Formats: sequence, C-alpha cells, structure tokens
Amino acid sequence: MPDRIFGLSFGSQSSFISLPVIVRSRRTYTLEKPLVTWTFLAPWLITLGLFWLYPLFHALYLSFTKYDTLSNHATWIGLGNYQRLFNDPIFWKALGNTTIFVVGTIPFTTIFALGLAVMLNKNIAWKSFYRAGYFIPSVTSIVVLSLVFTNLYAHNGYINALLGTLGLPFPKNGWLLTPSTALVSIMAMDIWIAIGYYVVLFLAALQTIPKDIYEAAELDGASSWQQFLKVTLPGIRPMLLFVIIINTIRSFQVFTEVYVMTKGGPLNSTTTLVYQIYENAFVQDNAMGYASAIAWVVFILILGVSLAQFRLLGSNREIGG
Repeated sequence: MPDRIFGLSFGSQSSFISLPVIVRSRRTYTLEKPLVTWTFLAPWLITLGLFWLYPLFHALYLSFTKYDTLSNHATWIGLGNYQRLFNDPIFWKALGNTTIFVVGTIPFTTIFALGLAVMLNKNIAWKSFYRAGYFIPSVTSIVVLSLVFTNLYAHNGYINALLGTLGLPFPKNGWLLTPSTALVSIMAMDIWIAIGYYVVLFLAALQTIPKDIYEAAELDGASSWQQFLKVTLPGIRPMLLFVIIINTIRSFQVFTEVYVMTKGGPLNSTTTLVYQIYENAFVQDNAMGYASAIAWVVFILILGVSLAQFRLLGSNREIGG
C-alpha cells in the first residue's frame, strides 16, 4: 500500500497536516495506537503502582514479619501476627465496634439522604438554600466538627442541658465518657455529617429520570409510593449501589472521629479496627507487622462486603419489586 498522510477536517475547510511518523499501512497504525494509549495512561499507572499497589503488597509482606521501624529490620515470623490477632480480645472488640458502626450508620444515612433528595427534587421554595445547608457539613473539617460535638456531648454541654430542661434522662458523665453511649454518639454525628454528600449524589440521579415516566405512571393510577417503588428506585439503582458501597468503605475506615473525641475509650467501647491499626503501629510498641495484619483483615472485609453488595444490588432484578 502506498504511503498515506492523514488529513484533519475542520468545518468546511480541510487542512492536511504531516504527522511526525508517516503511517504506511492500516496494520502499522493499529500497532501504534496502543503505544499512544499507554503513554497517556503511564502517569496514572505509575502513581497507582507507587502509592497503592506497592504499599498494599508491602503491608502484606510486613504482616508475616516482626518489623522494627527504628532499625528498619524485619524478622520473618510466618502466621505469628495472625495467630496473635485472632487471640487478641481488643481486636475482637474493635471488630464488633466497627460492625456496629457500619450496620448502624449505613441504613440511616442512605434512607435519610434519599428521602431528603426526593423532597429537594420537587419544586419547593428556598431549594438551593436547603441543598447548600445539607451539604456544608460534608465539606467541613471532620476534626472541627468532632471538637464541636465533643463539647455538645460533654456532661455540662448543650445536649444534657436541653434534656435536663425537658426532664429527660441523660448520662451524668457525658455521652462520650459513658461506655453505653459513646459509640452511639459518634455514629449519630457521622450520620449527620455524611447525609449532605449523599443527598447531592441522589439528586443527580433523580434528575436523570424523565418526568414523562412519572406522568405516565400517574395516568395509570399509580400512587406516590408506587411511583417511588416502581420508577424512582429502579431509576437510581446504579447510584444507590454506588452510595452504599462507598459508604460501607468509609464506615469501615472510621478513624478521625474516634481519635479526636475518645481515643478509643472509655474501656475500648469506641475502638475501631483502623484506630487499633494506628495504636499498634505508632503508639504502643511500634508493632508495624501486627498492624499490617489487621490492615489486611480490614481490606479483606471491605472487599468481601463490597462484592456481596454489588452482587445483591447490581443484578438486573427490580428493586422494590
């Protein structure tokens, strides 16, 4: 096949530009396309390898060692860290607290966010104001919000003062210093913080559903609840799946609130898996190998739960049907 120079057409004019390399055949051109693709992907792939894949598998290696961070020396101990992990009562306490946090926050966050999004998607006054108001906590520093709620939950804070005025019972030592209420208090704050972000996501999904479908359903005699089950939920199913998965990942990794508000106390009632990783790696005895073992358990848990959610919600079955 003779040499060919490719031309680029812009509107009604045609401009022929000589490429740096003259492509002699279709086969040569197809061999060069992957090179261009990988060239553009290279920066992202390098970043992925250096800052995600390498730390991930290096942590897997460290989980089988006793690693001294000061001397940078690792001693191979095989499954020793995992045996210690499954015999550690604090690990099981942290696992239970994390499970309670995940199970206790995700349903409320999802339901409240979806309900608010449905209401804000209607023609109501001050709609933009409400949207901004719900979203502000999501973009505010978690450290700042944690400090604010620490004062609200104190024994002489506004919450106890309000409950005392109403004649309702409240923990005398404060919500964060009482083992039975500390974790629930952090969960309530987390739900309040996260709702606004998911409201925005649900709003974006709701606005992609054609209004004609709702009009047709209304003409067929469908009630508002039936329209929600048969039109809204199937229409936002991809976003619903996305919200639940990222909320699950975020909830399994809860750390900042615990670190700022309780340091895992009282009596380990708010110790989570990620906080235990921090404690073992940097606070107690520099047990980086043991911390890496816990980190890999968290990774496997998140992966397993996310895959299960994707299998249940990502199928073609109709939600609400």
